[in-house]
Amino acid sequence: MTTYRSRVAGTGSYLPPDLITNADLEKLVDTNDQWIRERTGIEHRHKAADNQATSDIAYEASILAIKDAGLQISDIDCILVATVSPDYLTPSTACVMQARLGLNGVPALDLNAACSGFIYGISVADAYIRMGMYKNILLVGAELLTRYVNYKDREVCILFGDGAGAVVIQRTDSNAEDVIYSSHLRAEGSLGELFIRKAGGTRLPITQKEIDEGTHWFTMKGRDIFKNAVRTMSATCTQALAANDLKMEQIDWLIPHQANWRIMEAVADHFKFPKEKVISVVHEMGNTSAATVPVAFDMARRDGRLRRGQTILLTAFGAGLTAGSAVLKF
Repeated sequence: MTTYRSRVAGTGSYLPPDLITNADLEKLVDTNDQWIRERTGIEHRHKAADNQATSDIAYEASILAIKDAGLQISDIDCILVATVSPDYLTPSTACVMQARLGLNGVPALDLNAACSGFIYGISVADAYIRMGMYKNILLVGAELLTRYVNYKDREVCILFGDGAGAVVIQRTDSNAEDVIYSSHLRAEGSLGELFIRKAGGTRLPITQKEIDEGTHWFTMKGRDIFKNAVRTMSATCTQALAANDLKMEQIDWLIPHQANWRIMEAVADHFKFPKEKVISVVHEMGNTSAATVPVAFDMARRDGRLRRGQTILLTAFGAGLTAGSAVLKF
């Protein structure tokens, strides 16, 4: 039986041009630019146009990733979209994407692991390729979170923005060096109430009462989220290093979920890892959930920091609660 491995063949990202600045938020809630920067590192977030849906920004990132991989759209044989803000409950955003790309018949599915969704997607794509099922998988993390943010809730509204990042995960030879080494996932559903959108599903359908009470917005318990984010991202990174007999000093770049600079800093401190080797673009986009890791990956590649042959550790934490890490040679 032939053994396959997978590699990241191309990357792409898209951030809508409209911005929500800290100054804009000062007009909506009791906050200020200095307070937001000190506690999160965020300067502004991107906001999709009213006529844009999640699939629209996912499409923009995907075209760039496919081109970067040196492929044609017709070379893609599987589509995975990580999102908690789909175009519709059904059909999936991946199916909407499939139709727009003209890839009729190609399997397409959404993954919902919140901010960890892209890492979960890497794990799924890597497994599919190792099994010999597909050759070129389009994996997208895309979110329009501004549609679910209550701009009267200071704890939430300062954090979230819109964006999309995409990669092409490609089959390669089992002896290749530039491969995804492994991925490590976890979930703690007992802590799901720490970050939740209560109304909108079958448990609590949206009614006028839910709208009046605001249960259709995201709500979170920030301090508990912070503590668990650091704990679980550190734990899954430790798993990834141990599984591949690597030491942290062998990692060229750490690309964590871009939720809050202080969380990223705390994870780096846990490993005594140099801050200058942590890819952070949170100041430019805020928290875009499943999109943050692929967007940061693409931006670091395009500005020259991330280069072929380097060893990269990815990690994320999200609602659920979920977490995951992946280590790869780019």
